[in-house]
Amino acid sequence: MKKFVISFFGVLSIILGTFRATAQESIYYFKIDEEIAKPALRKTQLALKEATEGNFNYIFLEMNTFGGELASADEIRTLLLDAPIPVIAFINNNAASAGALITIACDSIYMAPGASIGAASVVNQAGEIMPDKYQSYMRSLMRATAEKNGRNPQIAEAMVDPDTYVEGVSEYGKVLTFTSKEAIKNGFCEGEADSREAAIQAAGISDYSITEQNLSWIEKVINFLVSPVVSSILIMMMVGGIYFELQSPGLGLPIIIALIGALLFFAPHYLQGLADHWEILLFLGGLALLILEIFVIPGFGVAGISGIVLMVTSLVFAMIFNIGFDFHFAPKGSIVSNFFYVVSALIIGFFISLWLSKKVFLMKTKYGVLALDTELKETDGFTSVDNHLSALVGKEGTALTFMRPAGKVEIDGEIYDAVTDVGVVEQGTTVRVVKFENAQLVVEKKTND
Repeated sequence: MKKFVISFFGVLSIILGTFRATAQESIYYFKIDEEIAKPALRKTQLALKEATEGNFNYIFLEMNTFGGELASADEIRTLLLDAPIPVIAFINNNAASAGALITIACDSIYMAPGASIGAASVVNQAGEIMPDKYQSYMRSLMRATAEKNGRNPQIAEAMVDPDTYVEGVSEYGKVLTFTSKEAIKNGFCEGEADSREAAIQAAGISDYSITEQNLSWIEKVINFLVSPVVSSILIMMMVGGIYFELQSPGLGLPIIIALIGALLFFAPHYLQGLADHWEILLFLGGLALLILEIFVIPGFGVAGISGIVLMVTSLVFAMIFNIGFDFHFAPKGSIVSNFFYVVSALIIGFFISLWLSKKVFLMKTKYGVLALDTELKETDGFTSVDNHLSALVGKEGTALTFMRPAGKVEIDGEIYDAVTDVGVVEQGTTVRVVKFENAQLVVEKKTND
């Protein structure tokens, strides 16, 4: 009986082992073929979430990008390094700058013939090299990522810093970029493949099924709205709507445009997990203080400034990955960079609003212009005061009301507003106009000479 049990389990283990050997591997596939920004970050987040929940064996990332935002690239890098599933990268053309950082965060890399990886120096939108503090941060990211996946950290640093020399690999004064063959030679690529399927085969996976990432229309809309250009336009809509609303009494179309801009800005960031409840409430609180300052409190002081500060703060924090008030997971420098990003959009939006206000209000229609722009010059006989009142100086009249000091007087059968020169004047008292200043008659009690 004992021998039978042992034999039974032996046969069972052979069957299960054979089944595991022939079991089909499941691969989750997604592609980054655009500028590295928040949409690419969201695609990566969704890919890791779906691949993990679906118990896939591998994640396959097809890469073709010239780079993009460092903050988004850093977050993608972290997600890939911490992925519980092996990640295979396939460079079908380029993995430059931020794309190089993301690629070397993958467990294995395969490159198409003619593809390249490297040139990871930090540049601004004009393509100019940023100051060394940015390069230093990028160098540390590249080194740490390479070390984590068993690649040469000095070579990774040479992709950022032209002053890093690696004997037989990089030249002094030039940023390092690898072709596919050079990457294979120096351990930054596991092999060359001319297609996705060839890359999978080169990774030693022969029997497999692929599930491609299929973004819903909602996800596509969210990716569109969180892109930097669209986010800037939405911020400008908010600024412009509030500005135009202040130019006309009551509530109308401009404030509706501002609210739509705020909704389209916060909704995708909220769904993406960036904007939190307190950040939205912060924006609404700032807007309430600004309205209170404009319509209730005279002048512009603490309430108005506090409202602007709260609104800017909420817009900045809504674009940063945080859990409640914990910003530990936010990339270094992201708060400062997003602050300048938001403030720049606000300033540009304000000046565009000024320009548009002149164009819109002075736009000619069949009914004329929407606002008067005629300058009434004093040389043309125009004046801001009613000059005929000055002719009343020296005349006498009667106080129709009790004046302390303001009231009404009757002179030559006409009623005028006036103020007393000194003290108060009883109703019915005879008065004399002593002067006309600040567009107002000044009277005094008549005394018997």
